[in-house]
Amino acid sequence: MEQMRINKYLARCGVCSRRDADRLVAEGKILVNGKVPSPGQSIGEGDRVTVSGRPLKAPDRTVVLAFYKPVGVTCTERDSHAERKITDLVHYPVRVTYAGRLDKESEGLLLLSNDGDLIQAMMRGENGHEKEYLVKVDREVTEAFIRQMGEGVYLKELDQTTRKCRVERLGKYTFRMVLTQGLNRQIRRMCAHFGYETVALKRIRVMQVGLRNLKPGEYYELEEPDIERLRRACGISTGSRIEEECRKGG
Repeated sequence: MEQMRINKYLARCGVCSRRDADRLVAEGKILVNGKVPSPGQSIGEGDRVTVSGRPLKAPDRTVVLAFYKPVGVTCTERDSHAERKITDLVHYPVRVTYAGRLDKESEGLLLLSNDGDLIQAMMRGENGHEKEYLVKVDREVTEAFIRQMGEGVYLKELDQTTRKCRVERLGKYTFRMVLTQGLNRQIRRMCAHFGYETVALKRIRVMQVGLRNLKPGEYYELEEPDIERLRRACGISTGSRIEEECRKGG
């Protein structure tokens, strides 16, 4: 294992974000070789890391799952009050964490991975990764509404103007929307700004990963070439066998 800071190592193992890792270190819940590490300490091959007494091992391989989150399921791992959580539906032998969220009333594609670096890169708003949605509202979709949604909307409750985006009318009450940011309940807030209520919201694509023919509650595992493309799109160096073959002309 290459030398890396303890917070990056914990994120790569899918334990938590780097920020949360710094908090766990400060709280003394992380031990390296039986001792509390200093902030920013690096670890390497042979170091034994424990989280609240539990030995931690870096994943042998990157796993990415494309999961169809049903309506009524909450994106949370800790909320004991949530009726249905992601972990209630996804039973995978490797611990995976979701990248980004879908609110409880929404459905569709959610990416899950054991690679903390990849999760952070996909969630980083400034990277401008595309997310595609199908939306149904409670009254007729007009050309003016489509144009105004695409130009950007000032959301008073967030004190922020949304980025310009692609919006296409599909039917009398439906439209397609491609966002490059993920503000809290963004589409619902944008629709409400113009007096529309969102009846149904479904995410069908994240970057180059699509929902395919999944049914609610189902998932498929991305194959290695797809994961490598995802990592490259996120600006993460892969050092993969595929790239090595390319360099050799294979």
